[in-house]
Amino acid sequence: MDPDPQPVDAALVKYLRLLVTVLTVTMIAGFIVIVILFVTKFSAAFGPELPDQVTLPDGTQAQAFTRTADWFAIVTGDDRILIYGLDGALLQEINVVAGE
Repeated sequence: MDPDPQPVDAALVKYLRLLVTVLTVTMIAGFIVIVILFVTKFSAAFGPELPDQVTLPDGTQAQAFTRTADWFAIVTGDDRILIYGLDGALLQEINVVAGE
């Protein structure tokens, strides 16, 4: 056994340092691309499709909202449920009478 360490080639060390740097940059760029893809693909998937605006009858304020595949409903502060089609047209109005 030879107790003396072998000399290290400076060119090999420089080459390995370059390879590690390129690998690090590639991994960081890949991670950023994956995060961007997740954000762009999944951000559109969570929001329901609704009309840009809904016209409520004068003097009403929305208190609650719910949506189905075919329509959405708005509960107003004056105890009415307004049912709209997905195109924003009012389909039905229901007056809610609280039980005594």
